[in-house]
Amino acid sequence: QVQLVESGGGLVQDGGSLRLSCAASGRSFFHAMGWYRQAPGKDREFVASMRWSNGDTYYTDSVKGRFTISRTVGKNTVYLQMSSLKPEDTAVYYCAAQQVGSTNYNVWGQGTQVTVSS
Repeated sequence: QVQLVESGGGLVQDGGSLRLSCAASGRSFFHAMGWYRQAPGKDREFVASMRWSNGDTYYTDSVKGRFTISRTVGKNTVYLQMSSLKPEDTAVYYCAAQQVGSTNYNVWGQGTQVTVSS
């Protein structure tokens, strides 16, 4: 069974940077991998994703120009480079994967906390 393992969260000051990593264990083929986040008292929201076939990337408007999603070619590993972080970016960040044959993200990581202090 495929599992996603995230790392790289932590506490950072307003304007700082963090890099999240997500590695998939087990053999699988993905349509896409991405990142979601959930702030306290709010619903989980989409942050960024990458289509595995061609590397196309997608971002929610609030992170465009500040966050970059990337991957290690040949490995089921995805990264989220976060720069110019703001207190409103504080959330638990979840890695997600859409396996081939699935119509949506069907594999989720355990989440990693990102806290941006003002």
